[in-house]
Amino acid sequence: MIVGYARVSTEEQSLDRQLDNLKARGCERIYQEKLTGTKASRPELDRMMDALRAGDTLVIDSFSRLSRSTKELLAVVERLEALDVHLLSLKEQLDTTTATGRLMLTMLSALSQFERDIIAERTRDGLKAARARGRMGGRPRVGDEKSKARALKLYHANAMTNKEIAASVGVSSATLSRWISANKCVGK
Repeated sequence: MIVGYARVSTEEQSLDRQLDNLKARGCERIYQEKLTGTKASRPELDRMMDALRAGDTLVIDSFSRLSRSTKELLAVVERLEALDVHLLSLKEQLDTTTATGRLMLTMLSALSQFERDIIAERTRDGLKAARARGRMGGRPRVGDEKSKARALKLYHANAMTNKEIAASVGVSSATLSRWISANKCVGK
């Protein structure tokens, strides 16, 4: 089956041009929605993905109608490949039923992975440079040694619940639990 997907970002925009293009390519069923691509959930896209079967071809007017980023596009393409569904993008003239189309998708995937690797590398380098200057990452520590000592003393006295102890010294229950664990205390 040849299935189409059309999307515009607002109610005021028209789907007509996309629908005409998809019908001209022989789409037997067209899923359409008027919803911004930045929405994590697009009901018609989800419905279409659930309905696709092995051997189907999904036709889109452009990659921008299917996803908002290369990363998201590749995730959708991976789902399509897992379902053994072909993809045809009219604007980009990419057809995964051809060797050239599959090559182009492989190149897109490689570029996306390269981008993720470069970002991770820059992040590691930035953290290393910050540590060399004495700055540590992560959330700031909560409570001081005085608060910690007081909390542990209250804990050992069995005078209060852990929740009450945490509130009295101004830390979360999770922080109190870490302090107790770090001091090899047995939990209540």
